[in-house]
Parts: sequence; structure tokens; C-alpha cells
Amino acid sequence: MFHSILVPVDGSEHAKKALSVACQLARQENAALHLLHIPEELAHETTLVWGIGAIAVEASREEREAAGKQVVDRAAEAARELGATNLETVIGQGDPARTIISEARRRGVDAIVMGSRGLSDLKGLVVGSVSHKVSHAADCTVITVR
Repeated sequence: MFHSILVPVDGSEHAKKALSVACQLARQENAALHLLHIPEELAHETTLVWGIGAIAVEASREEREAAGKQVVDRAAEAARELGATNLETVIGQGDPARTIISEARRRGVDAIVMGSRGLSDLKGLVVGSVSHKVSHAADCTVITVR
């Protein structure tokens, strides 16, 4: 069904659940998984999953990128534990929704599997969630995991 799946990971519980679903789908067809992380400024201090500590609001770009590298590396480790064998990690830049859509097009993926909410929940309530924007603009199937 799917030969290539893009999974945006931001360190949130929703992204962790989406990764689990993506791994189940990937195992069925031996699909390639592309794990994408886009470091972004957060409006509040937050704790990331996969054993990565809190990121402060005032963290520098370098600190966010280092935490992002940890997020994507830990997500890859979790994906391997869930049976994924064909995977790639990518660190993106820019607006999350646009970057996800751009990476999906560039890589020609069949599907995007993402969490319904990420780390910037409050902003999403005001200006629209990333998953909502992606689901309306992507050229491929978008599976949103709650």
C-alpha cells in the first residue's frame, strides 16, 4: 500500500504514537520511513519524550538543534525497536507545515503519518494546527494520529 512514509517527529507524545502507527504500516510493505524533525521556537518550556529533558523557552538555536538531533536519533532508535529496517532521518528548517509538505513532495512519499497535536498546542489553537494545514495541502495521503 505505502512504499515510502514521512513521519514528522517533534518529541511530543502524539508524534511518538504516530511513529508507532507508521512503523506498523511500514512493516506491512517494507516501506521506507523518513523521520523529519524541524527545530522550532516554543512559546513555553516543554519536556520531550524519549528520555530527553525540558527545553527552555530562551534556548538558543544551537541548543534547539542539538535537542532536535537527539529527538530524531531517539525516534530512529524507537522505530528500529518497532521493526523498521529501512529508515532515514532528516533535520528540516522553516515553517513546520510548509517544510513537511515540501519534504513529502521532494521525496515523493506515499503518505505522511503525524500526530494530531505537537509541542506548540497553544499556537495551533489560535492559528491552526500543523496537522490540519498539512492534511489540506499535501499531495499524498495524510494519516493523523490522535
